[in-house]
Amino acid sequence: MSDDLTYSYKAALFSAPWEFQLKEEGLEWHAGRHSGLLRYDHIRCVRLSFRPVTLQSHRFLAEIWSEGVPKILIASTTWRSIIEQKRQDEGYAAFIIELHRRIAVAGVPAQFLIGMPGIVYWLGLAVFVAVGLGLAALTVRALQVEEWAGAAFVGGFFALFVWQLGGYFRRNRPETYRPDKLPASLLPRAKT
Repeated sequence: MSDDLTYSYKAALFSAPWEFQLKEEGLEWHAGRHSGLLRYDHIRCVRLSFRPVTLQSHRFLAEIWSEGVPKILIASTTWRSIIEQKRQDEGYAAFIIELHRRIAVAGVPAQFLIGMPGIVYWLGLAVFVAVGLGLAALTVRALQVEEWAGAAFVGGFFALFVWQLGGYFRRNRPETYRPDKLPASLLPRAKT
């Protein structure tokens, strides 16, 4: 990788793009009128997560915390139009991998976290399980009273619910990782 690897994305359609550059001394960032340089040895926490949004079901997010600098968000998608977000899988993955390599070289005693904060995750998982069990019970009850259309509708919704949110909770389970062993489930794969 070159000494000045870059990455940019638009967090919202009508906002200024976030632009990042990996410099020798740190992560340089620009967002509209705001900019700064975050030294690698000042990074205290990095969190990787899977965060789909309404129009983009395949979106990853890196959050970086440091003293004296606002939280920096780096997303794997960018807004292109009012209804379209473009995936930037290869550029995002390469940037995040190189950022972690540079943090490791700096010998930072930072935390490297996966997914959501623990309390939010476990409460969300409890609600997910409760709703899933409720939908399964409704499907069984509809079958018992021979309401085939209702059973098919609720059963289909149950399958979609489990498929979508099950993957979300599987990828966002709170854990830690090492900067030299990034979690593959939280980095987009390059298209082949």
